[in-house]
Amino acid sequence: MNDSKTRIASNIKDKDLINVRRQELVNAAVELFVKKGFHKTTVREIAKEFGMSMGALYDYIRTKEDILFLVCDHIHKSVSEKLQGSLVGNKDARENLKNAIRDYFTIIDEIQDYSLLLYQETKSLNRTDRNYILSAEKELVAIFEDIITHGIREKIFKIDRNTAKIAAENIMVQGQMWAFRRWAIQKNYSLKNYIKIQTELILKSLT
Repeated sequence: MNDSKTRIASNIKDKDLINVRRQELVNAAVELFVKKGFHKTTVREIAKEFGMSMGALYDYIRTKEDILFLVCDHIHKSVSEKLQGSLVGNKDARENLKNAIRDYFTIIDEIQDYSLLLYQETKSLNRTDRNYILSAEKELVAIFEDIITHGIREKIFKIDRNTAKIAAENIMVQGQMWAFRRWAIQKNYSLKNYIKIQTELILKSLT
């Protein structure tokens, strides 16, 4: 996958400054997007929230859709980095999967509004950027699939490799469900209990 930083033109030459300002821009914009919706939020409102003039803002992005792309990209990278960190150390596939589920569900809890925004507004991106974001999601699914496949080779998990693909997709959906159906689930379960129950169900389905 190409580096997302090169997908959006900038008048600024300092790459480190671009990264810092764009991250600040993401933080400012996402609150407005969640509160008002992407389409009802104006670039002027984002600039005001960002504490920057319209002219200065356009040094870092070109369109409101660029900001949405940065937000979506930030969400996926945050999740990916967290998941990769959970796999450090010499652990078997069962422990790796338990850690990855725990970390994935935890970060979904931390970015619930971001997650809802991502799935509501990805369709507003142009086809190229939308495909980039969808590819990023496939890479997240692949992390779980690789763990499960490793467990199959170790004879820890009893499913076949084709089923492993569906199992990995199911884990993604179950994590997202914590945010998507929070109005129902979070009334009855703490995050800790939700993770425990879902992890037990997932491991049981694999063995």
